[in-house]
Amino acid sequence: MSTMKLFTGLILCSLVLGVHSRWFSFLGEAYDGAKDMWRAYSDMREANFKNSDKYFHARGNYDAAQRGPGGVWAAEVISDAREDIQRVTDLFKHGDSGHGREDSEADQFANRWGRSGKDPNYFRPPGLPKKY
Repeated sequence: MSTMKLFTGLILCSLVLGVHSRWFSFLGEAYDGAKDMWRAYSDMREANFKNSDKYFHARGNYDAAQRGPGGVWAAEVISDAREDIQRVTDLFKHGDSGHGREDSEADQFANRWGRSGKDPNYFRPPGLPKKY
């Protein structure tokens, strides 16, 4: 009887430790993914290069997604929040003219493209310095 209890206890502990380990892994991926997103945003601001925003959207999402499920989650949350904030600020600037709607949809397309693992260079504008 005590062997059965020991076996059950070992199974239970391994399940708890496995879930615990995966949770920490997810959090680490999310943290690193958020850093990837910030780096892409910082590079976009630094480059200040015409028609490059879709590339940086795709690149940030791509880099974050390479981290694993936590990175994908972070990229999606950050991308959606950014677009929601942009939508609200556009509403105040332009009213309900739909001025920024097309751009927001194009940004989200680039975000999904990168998160899906597709090459962000698809959006790379000609002449963007190789540094980026």
